[in-house]
Amino acid sequence: MEYIRWVARAATTSDVFNAIAEAHRRDILDALSTGELAVGAIVNDLSLSQPQVSKHLRVLSEVGLVRCRAEGRRRLYRLEPAQLRPLREWLAKYEQAWNDRMDRMDDYLKELQRQGEPQ
Repeated sequence: MEYIRWVARAATTSDVFNAIAEAHRRDILDALSTGELAVGAIVNDLSLSQPQVSKHLRVLSEVGLVRCRAEGRRRLYRLEPAQLRPLREWLAKYEQAWNDRMDRMDDYLKELQRQGEPQ
């Protein structure tokens, strides 16, 4: 049973895709997109408990999406956007398919408009 919990935990933190699968982690990344924040500021911004935020920050740190630095007793976190590259590259494959579909829809709508115009 303990092994099963370890495997699930390992899968969660193994890569960027699994790390951002959790909505609160995406919210934290959004908050950090504006700049460096202390844990307390993230707690206030997202209305989450400090232990929840710390847990999510640990997962995000393990995959390299955020970095932490100490400033006195505070821990400041910042986004490491370069680590999102695998996600961006994966999505790029689908972007072309989406664009092709939208182009076909646009062509279809133009054809419908032409058919509806008086001759």
